[in-house]
Amino acid sequence: MSTESLFSHLADRPRRLFAVPMTLIVCVVLVDVLTPSPVRFTPFLAVAPAFTAAFAGARTTAGVGALAVGLQIFIDLEERPAHLNETVATGATLTVTALVVLFAWLREQYSRRFDRARSHALVAQQAVLRPLPGRVGRMEIASRYLAAESEAVMGGDLYAVARHGEGTRLIIGDVRGKGLGAVGEAALVTGAFHAAANRAPSLAALASALDDALCAIPQGTGDRRDGEEFVTALLIDVPDGAGPVGVVSCGHPGPVVVRDGQPLVPRLPEPAPPLGLGCAAEHVRTGAFHTAPGDIVLLCTDGLLEARDSTGSFYPLVDRLRYWPGGDPRSLVSYLCADLLRHTGGSALNDDAALVALRPVPLPSSQDVPDRWGPHDRRAVPGGDRPRGVEPAWPDTPPVRFSPPGAGTSTRPR
Repeated sequence: MSTESLFSHLADRPRRLFAVPMTLIVCVVLVDVLTPSPVRFTPFLAVAPAFTAAFAGARTTAGVGALAVGLQIFIDLEERPAHLNETVATGATLTVTALVVLFAWLREQYSRRFDRARSHALVAQQAVLRPLPGRVGRMEIASRYLAAESEAVMGGDLYAVARHGEGTRLIIGDVRGKGLGAVGEAALVTGAFHAAANRAPSLAALASALDDALCAIPQGTGDRRDGEEFVTALLIDVPDGAGPVGVVSCGHPGPVVVRDGQPLVPRLPEPAPPLGLGCAAEHVRTGAFHTAPGDIVLLCTDGLLEARDSTGSFYPLVDRLRYWPGGDPRSLVSYLCADLLRHTGGSALNDDAALVALRPVPLPSSQDVPDRWGPHDRRAVPGGDRPRGVEPAWPDTPPVRFSPPGAGTSTRPR
């Protein structure tokens, strides 16, 4: 445990710890009074302010130190005539008290500066990795980010969501590298995604725009130093009405659909190369799969798939999904995070990990449409008025084609 962590841990229990130096002072005074005069224990009073400085501020430390010095002076005055060694001991206690008070004051100043810097860093990181809303379009969404570096909110993984004319688009990606060094690249990708998501006519065009945005950054500047930076990404498009979910993978693991407690892996085209290499547009292939009521679509980065236990085994995502007791996207994400920590034995991850779970839900029917839509947003639809763009909930769709668990996934190139 670091010194800073120790101070934070001790600061949670100041009242109970404050009894320790008080008890020490009382015991030293009693022992000194009850022992023969040639033997003196008052120099041990210097331990009280030194211990107090470990968990309390400068004022509390100064108060304990003043009490210790005052008692030592009082006991010395009772011994007439006072010896030189007693006077030296009192001076030593006073010196120790002054030094630990200075230490406590400096620690308080450092702690305030650290808290301010950390709050600014958290705001900056959250501005890059904006929390996903709980509901967008016809999707219920839950997300979680597990950073490999301590004290970091995000690193090289990313996710973002944006609305476009007829649905909702979402990206999850993984920047080469990890930790704070990859934050700049992640910020560039999320910014480009928000700028192009509602303009690109298709997922293939969106992937091409993101690839162009990354390639436009000159090599050797910022985080693109060695010419080998790239970003794996998975793009999905969930329409507001009837229709399949569109998917484009650029070197990223594909989605897993949880249906009635069983994980299913959709059959998708071969992934295109990662973004930032300048060749994603030539190889991108758009896939699609249908969802049924109650399905939850899970997206993740390879930080989850490549987490190892004490024996070096990877995290068996598909197998572990079978033990999920069921629920909504939030409970699925919470279950996977807790299970992942059990798999790794509670140790830090080797790479950042991001999870996004979404569940398509029925849009409101004509009877459930609130008045806030207004007459200008209504149109004649068989069966009643419905807001523009809203289709009947869960129409009949073709059967879903899935491959056996474990197939159809791909990891980014190394």
